[in-house]
Order: sequence, then C-alpha cells, then structure tokens
Amino acid sequence: MTIRAVLFDLDDTLLWDDRSVKQAFEATCQAASDAAGVDPAALEEAVRAEARKLYQTYETFPFTQMIGINPFEGLWGNFTAGEHEMFRKMERIVPAYRREAWTRGLAALGVDDPALGAELAELFPAHRRKLPLAYEETFAALDALRGKYKLLLLTNGSPDLQEEKLAMTPELIPYFDEIVISGQFGEGKPSPRLFAHAVERLGVHVDEAVMVGDKLTTDIQGANGVGMISIWINRHGASRNDDIVPRHEIASLSELPELVAKL
Repeated sequence: MTIRAVLFDLDDTLLWDDRSVKQAFEATCQAASDAAGVDPAALEEAVRAEARKLYQTYETFPFTQMIGINPFEGLWGNFTAGEHEMFRKMERIVPAYRREAWTRGLAALGVDDPALGAELAELFPAHRRKLPLAYEETFAALDALRGKYKLLLLTNGSPDLQEEKLAMTPELIPYFDEIVISGQFGEGKPSPRLFAHAVERLGVHVDEAVMVGDKLTTDIQGANGVGMISIWINRHGASRNDDIVPRHEIASLSELPELVAKL
C-alpha cells in the first residue's frame, strides 16, 4: 500500500534534547564550581545519579514511565497542564525534587550547602530554557517530505513541557498536520491505542504510515505492534539485540526522504 503519512518522534529525533540537557548541566555545574570549588563533571554525574534515585521514590514514578517523562525533565518542567491527577501531584513534587537532587549531588562531593542546592535547582531550568537545539538536518528533511505526505508529531511527555519545547522552536510547528502528546491522550508510546489514535487523526491506515524515532522501546516497538513500518534513527551507532527489530535503520534524517519514497 502507498505511504501517505510520516509520524515523527520529537526528542532526540527532531530536537537534540540530550545535548540541550547536557549543556544545561555543564553551565549549572560550572556555576557550582565557581561557588564551591567542586569538579563540574563530577557534580553532573552525582546530580544525575541522585535525580534518578529520588525520582523513583515518588508515587508518580509509574505514571511518568508510562507517559514518558524522564528524571531530567523533572528537573525543569512545571507540569501545570494535563488532566490526569498525577500531573497535579508532579506539580507539587518537583520544586522539592529539584532542590533535593542538587543538594544531594553536592553532598556526594562533600559540600553540605542546601542554599546552593536551591540556587542550582533554579539555575538549571533557566539554562535549559535557553537551549532549543534542533538537529542540523531536521528542517531539510521536513522540507523534502512536506506536501508529499501527511506529517504528524507523536511525542511522549507532559503536555506543557512538550508544548514549551515546541514554542522554543516555533519554526517546527507548521510542518505538522497534527501534533499528539501522550500526556494529553493518557497513554504513552508504545501503546497501540496511542498509535491508533494518531493515524485516526490523519485519516490513514497503519499500513499507509511510517514511524520515525530514536527509541526502540517506544517508537519502534509501538509501530511494530500495530503493523506500521518502523524507521529507527540510530545516530550514534548503538547496538541492539533482536528483541525489538526496526523495519529500517538510518543514521541521519537526511536519509529519510529517499527511503520513504522507495517504500
């Protein structure tokens, strides 16, 4: 059947979220080094570890896993939108979570300074919001596809945080016929219901669409599960086992238009 639609993941597929987070950590940890003499790289490692551990202790953790909200998004998101009660709980939790993650990270390096931890907890979100980074090939690939296929953005995450990322990169929005955020739908990728909802929004069948994403366990597993062609973007040469097998693999979005045209 002819391909009529291309579904895209957002984070680390179109937007370079990992790099934005990394640069925000680097800037914040450098400020901590200036204030307390800690090693910036060691502090980043410690805060990442403490944030992961702390994040798992909250009652919201299973929900965040299902919707697709990671610990580092908790370090800068506000979670003021979304109808599910867990978003309201997250909204209440995250201010203390941020302070505690940074304070514990400092303590792991021998610095007992809750005031500095609180300061860094506010500095990290400020830096992250200044770093909307898209991949170099993102817009060229979208330009090549626009007009030939229906385009849909299918992203896991909190409604307000994903919308904020898009608002920080407003030139991305007009490319898409539809934008579907898991936190608005109530289930995250790889939910078959979410994928069915997405293609229904476009008015196409699953075998008339392809899913492009960087995560095997969400993007690729979800597409495979509903019989949609999956395209794994593997920019860093990651290895995989045979548990989740993408139909196609590319190393750059620049390869995508030609591949889709051949399907």
